[in-house]
Amino acid sequence: MRIALRAGTLEDAGACGLICYEAFRRLAEHHSFPPDFPSPEFAAHVLSELLAHPNFYAVVAEADGRVVGSNFMDERGGIAGIGPITVDPDVQDSAIGRRLMRDVLNRATDHSFKGVRLCQAAYHNRSLALYAKLGFAVREPLSTLQGTPPGMKFPGVAVRKAVDADMEACNALCERIHGHDRAGELADAVAQGLASVVEREGRISGYGTGIAFFGHAVGETNEDLKALIGAAEKIQGPGILVPSRNSELLNWGLDNGLRVVQQMTLMSIGFYQEPEGAYLPSVLY
Repeated sequence: MRIALRAGTLEDAGACGLICYEAFRRLAEHHSFPPDFPSPEFAAHVLSELLAHPNFYAVVAEADGRVVGSNFMDERGGIAGIGPITVDPDVQDSAIGRRLMRDVLNRATDHSFKGVRLCQAAYHNRSLALYAKLGFAVREPLSTLQGTPPGMKFPGVAVRKAVDADMEACNALCERIHGHDRAGELADAVAQGLASVVEREGRISGYGTGIAFFGHAVGETNEDLKALIGAAEKIQGPGILVPSRNSELLNWGLDNGLRVVQQMTLMSIGFYQEPEGAYLPSVLY
């Protein structure tokens, strides 16, 4: 096959969405896990949003003029988040995935990103090996939790929708915990009405861009994250990603009816600060 890479466009959403659905479905079912995307149409919808976003980079692989894979990179902040990357299952083992990863890593270098991160399914040994060979370091084991939020409230802790005026405090909190902010993601979530903040004693002590697979959250303590999870109407997507080393938060979720559906691994290249607070990564990082 003659493989060529090109920039992705919105017109690629259907073909890339079908490949994305099939690649994740076959892999998950092979390992007896539920698929990340419920249908090709849903996958196409998700990818169409990424393809239309001015701060997401998309690269498409073609074999003899036919779309056979794609990769995406979130460029909304100083840390770039990679994914989803998928290759047509019928043409795997042709180094297409490696070329798609090399493309986004080269772009991250060219655009001077402080670091690059991703989350991979822990049952997928081959992707772990590929990313390690490309220079990624394992940073955190993650437990994907799904279920109905417990609907809890905590004394002295209030959760409300985030507004534009909260963004400075939220970004400062993220900077304190991670050494960088995620201002672009936060701005999008506030504009879409998805973001929430935690207030204690009249100040913001935590925030989240959604209790969801694609959402992240930070808090001064686990109580802030419990408040965000407890106030959510539902968990969006395959689940929330809880750092498995955070035994207190993980056990609290399990004790309150959430269940572990799969394990993932947070990996990084470049800058990484051991978090100095409680956090939930998104599926990007």
